[in-house]
Amino acid sequence: MTEVIDRRSTFAAPLVLRFASFWQDGVTLYFVYADGAVRTWQSDRRGISPLIQLGAIAQAPVPVREPALVRVLFHVRGAANLRGVVAGVRIATRAEGDHANLVLAGLYAFFAGIAVALILYNLALWSAMRHRFQLHYCLLLAALLGYTVSSSGLLAWAAPILANNDRIRFNYLFVGLAGGAAALFTRSFFEDQPLPRWLDRGSQIVAMAVPMSALAVVVLGAANLRHADLLYTLAFSGLLAIVVPTLWSAWRLRSHFLWLFAVAWCAPLVLASVRVLAALHLLPWNFWIDNSTILSIGTEALVSSLAVAYRIKFLRDERDAALTREVLARQLADIDPLTSLLNRRAFLQQAIGRTDPQQLLLIDIDHFKRVNETLGHDGGDEVLRLFARALRGAVPAAVLVARMGGEEFALLTPADRRIEPESLLATLRRVRMPFDLTITASIGTCTGTLASEVDWKALYRCADTALFDAKAAGRDRARVSLLRLG
Repeated sequence: MTEVIDRRSTFAAPLVLRFASFWQDGVTLYFVYADGAVRTWQSDRRGISPLIQLGAIAQAPVPVREPALVRVLFHVRGAANLRGVVAGVRIATRAEGDHANLVLAGLYAFFAGIAVALILYNLALWSAMRHRFQLHYCLLLAALLGYTVSSSGLLAWAAPILANNDRIRFNYLFVGLAGGAAALFTRSFFEDQPLPRWLDRGSQIVAMAVPMSALAVVVLGAANLRHADLLYTLAFSGLLAIVVPTLWSAWRLRSHFLWLFAVAWCAPLVLASVRVLAALHLLPWNFWIDNSTILSIGTEALVSSLAVAYRIKFLRDERDAALTREVLARQLADIDPLTSLLNRRAFLQQAIGRTDPQQLLLIDIDHFKRVNETLGHDGGDEVLRLFARALRGAVPAAVLVARMGGEEFALLTPADRRIEPESLLATLRRVRMPFDLTITASIGTCTGTLASEVDWKALYRCADTALFDAKAAGRDRARVSLLRLG
């Protein structure tokens, strides 16, 4: 520090020196006092790792002496940072340092808590829905959690023997993994949209290049961090380069999810631009700019959670609509379009397989040919609709009611809840028909099991015989026939 400090560090109010954590092989601090005395602190093989606080800010205690502290000198060895050797240097009280740690602990805990909750939530949804974008989103959050631990300084506290440069390597690795996961998430989020082939291929390349460049920093950083960091920066530029074309393609294809996704990527794009300006020394060093990676990608992850929720809601609505269409299609396939009763196929599908004794009633409208001749076919159809409605309303809801074809209808009910044919006939006689036309019906009944199709054929023949007897006896009456066994 070039300016005169002129502050005293006492046991009652000890001072600390705070400065940004950069890639350094070693550093020696010289504390110069007003009486000319000098106190030193020299790093070991771990670098400044013992000094790391939350926010990856180094904090060195200022030795307590009666004379005022006037200068702090840095001797840095092996500095490889592209933005300077020392930055963010300031003298503070220990209480101020503790307060900064407390504030940052709240911020990091807030993000970590939300990230863990979103991971668990999306994994639970993935187990039921199995969409790839949910897994890619979880990978993004997991990488950001790792970066939160390493960049916040918690890793230095958890592993005090870890060198600070190794902690910075972890920073690169986790950010690279987050960038690759972000590329995968971006592509899979719009996987239902036919994006251009070059963009799809570019997304795959970037999803691999960003983590590989981070791995290159981990492996080659000690030998030549500047070249490794340049490769890393270029790979991340590729990540930003595919975002805009992806959003443009989604806009052209009128994606339902574009607006939320665009909002999610605003923060990474803006803060990445700010960080580039800081790297070019067009902006001064700032703690929040230096930590803009966690801010930008963290914001992207949190806002993307809304996009994921909206996407899942959209998929759920699509699924519900498809199920509704399927149910309606099945109902239309099972329903007689004129009378809205079951058709013969649906009736047999639900009837055959019942092992308990069943009562079958076959009902036929009397002299229906005369009805058509009198009222015409449209009038005959109206008679069939009114008759079917009366038939359905005259029996309990659990009874199967079907139009077997023409003017013939069938009812099926368990034998222990049998229907009285005479009572049913009386109800049908009271139905008001067009032009007050009198309509009567004949009923044939039989009781038996319906375990198989053979049983159905036997039971139907029995009821049909009873129906024929009712017709022969003068119509407008019911007859019962006994099923012959063997």
